[in-house]
Amino acid sequence: MKKSDPLRKIPLFSMLAERDRRKIAAEMTEAHYGKGEFIFREGDPANYFHIVKEGAVKCVKSSADGKECTLKVLLPGDLFCCEAAVFDGAPHPGTAQPIGDVSILRLNKKSYFGMLRRNPEASLEVIKYLGKRLNEAQENVKILALDRAEQRLAALLANLASRAGVRGPEGLHLEVRLTRQDMANMVGVTVETTIRIMARFKRARLVSGTAKHIVIKDLSKLKQLASLHS
Repeated sequence: MKKSDPLRKIPLFSMLAERDRRKIAAEMTEAHYGKGEFIFREGDPANYFHIVKEGAVKCVKSSADGKECTLKVLLPGDLFCCEAAVFDGAPHPGTAQPIGDVSILRLNKKSYFGMLRRNPEASLEVIKYLGKRLNEAQENVKILALDRAEQRLAALLANLASRAGVRGPEGLHLEVRLTRQDMANMVGVTVETTIRIMARFKRARLVSGTAKHIVIKDLSKLKQLASLHS
């Protein structure tokens, strides 16, 4: 796969001419990480745009008392911590950790800003992209505040199935390997509550397997449950 291939699918690069994409691709570096390593830590300088090339990454935020909360999962083609890279002097607001083995493309933000100065129309895409990320964050806050825990977990599983589900004889196998704690953090409940809800989902034949090897057996019903309002 050519380095420039994933750039066509990313909003911050899709508006570029092929010449500029090739130039940006040539300035990228690729890094590989495994379980237990850190791509960057909360508070580190944000000098690069990061793109997931292969594997999955989780973004983690630490509380004042040292507890960690998994905020989101990033899959191939996703940019992450681009908000911090856009603003000079802003550190990374969270920690990025690989879920298994991952390959990450990195682009120095000075190179990217140089490209934006040459392509004003791409600057508009940056504004749109950051606005979309802000809307997603606001929607997540609303979901955590208003929806029931069962709905939130159903929405998380449905989203992961749509983005990272691989069709098999038993259903959609999630390629993302999340722990129960990750899932609990992402929907704002305790691990015990997550286990109880997953048990109900299994009895209803919505899912099967373990937390790290989830199979979505009925995606349409999961989506229906996620869209219900209490």
